[in-house]
Amino acid sequence: MTLRALIAAFAACAAFAQSPAPDRPQTLETQLARQKRLINDWGGLTRYGSENTELPALKPGEKRVVYFGDQMVELWGSEDPGFFNSSSSLNRGIAGQTTSQMLVRFRQDVVSINANVVVILAGTNDIAGVHGPSTEEMILDNLASMTDIAKQHGIRVVLCSVPPVCDCSGKTPFRQRWQERIEEANDLIRDYARQNGVVYADFYSALSEGRNLKADLTSDGVLLNRAGYAVIAPIARRAVEEAFRKP
Repeated sequence: MTLRALIAAFAACAAFAQSPAPDRPQTLETQLARQKRLINDWGGLTRYGSENTELPALKPGEKRVVYFGDQMVELWGSEDPGFFNSSSSLNRGIAGQTTSQMLVRFRQDVVSINANVVVILAGTNDIAGVHGPSTEEMILDNLASMTDIAKQHGIRVVLCSVPPVCDCSGKTPFRQRWQERIEEANDLIRDYARQNGVVYADFYSALSEGRNLKADLTSDGVLLNRAGYAVIAPIARRAVEEAFRKP
């Protein structure tokens, strides 16, 4: 199964939670396989474990930036491979993860690999209820915990806004209920960043038209396409540069 197909399966599960019954046996099979993976490794600790141990040491003066998150980060590497072109810029995204799961693996996938800056992009799956109900405050609590751990280890932090979504096909009206929650989550993240000396990367404003994700920047109303990543890449780079300038 390809990465994009796997992510589509996670989206199907989230949509299934919105409906009273599955429309075909394949949906149940997908859910069962997903639940088995979660039981065996809920935090995703095995996903990058081997890669982390095989990373080369940083060269003198070299800095390491870790992009940490969910499918938005994981797919970034396939849509724009050149963005992660060395051991100093690493992709540590896992499709389908919530901020609670990311917190479990934060030390392994960020602290232990000697990150100098971590860019955290997450929250979509929390709002979608992929692994159960979650509030905007719970999202912020998890992001704040990651920030606290990073600061304790001298790692600078960039917190990204939750990207917008859209019902571009007219077949997923439940996404409209996510839009207000995404805005509320971003208000909390932005205010927290300002109050705690953390860089805030506003992807939402660049990707949105009103409350909707611009149709030409997405493949399905949630995931970004190559054009979408081209929009957020310079914002991310500027945010990283700002983070390095902080005392």
